[in-house]
Amino acid sequence: MFTGIIEEVGTVQRIGGGSLAIAAETVLTDAHLGDSIAVNGICLTVTSFDRHHFTADVMPETVRRTSLAELRKGSPVNLERALSLSSRLGGHIVSGHIDGTGSIRSLEKEGNALLLKVAAEPAVLRGIVEKGSVALDGISLTVAAVTEEDFTVSLIPHTREVTNLRDKKTGSILNIETDVIGKYVEKMMQGGYTQEGSKAVPEKSALTRAFLLENGF
Repeated sequence: MFTGIIEEVGTVQRIGGGSLAIAAETVLTDAHLGDSIAVNGICLTVTSFDRHHFTADVMPETVRRTSLAELRKGSPVNLERALSLSSRLGGHIVSGHIDGTGSIRSLEKEGNALLLKVAAEPAVLRGIVEKGSVALDGISLTVAAVTEEDFTVSLIPHTREVTNLRDKKTGSILNIETDVIGKYVEKMMQGGYTQEGSKAVPEKSALTRAFLLENGF
C-alpha cells in the first residue's frame, strides 16, 4: 500500500528485456530485496539495488495496462516506498494496481493553480467521482470535475515542482488508479454468485438504493 505522496523523482536508466533500472536516492536509504516501490504509481518489487540504483522485473501484463511502454532512458518517474504502519496517511489509500491510462487533454492556469484535464475510457471514469481521490502517475489528487469523456484535477505549484508532472504536456500519457474503496462498493452493488448444484447462479446484491435509504444513507 502507498499514500500517493511522492518521495522523489527518479530517472530511468534502462528499460527492456522484462526489467527496469532506475537511478534514485531517497527511496534507497532503507531498501531491501523484495521491497515494494511505486514507480509512476505502479507497485514494483525490488530485485537488486545499490546506493544509487534499483532494478525491478516488469511483466507483459503490467506493460499492457500502464504507461511503461512510453518510458525511455532518462525519463523522470515518480517514486514512493510502501506505507509503514507508523506513517502519516497524507494522501489516500493507493494500491499500486493501475486501472488504465489516460491522456492529458489540456493544462490551464487558474490563479496559482493548474487545471489538468485527463481523457480516459468509460471503464476508468466510472470509478472517478467529483471531490473523490484519484492517483495519477502515483500522485494522490482530488477530482475537481468529471464528464462522460474526461476528468479534471487542480494542481498546486508544489505538486508540479516535486513530481514528474512538471515535464508533462498535452497528449502525455498518465497511469490512473481509482479509489479502491469505490471498487469494492461497486462490486458489492453488482452482487455475486451462489452455487446451485453444479451451476453458479447470479445473485442480486442486498446492498440496494432502497436498503441504503432505509438505513439512513
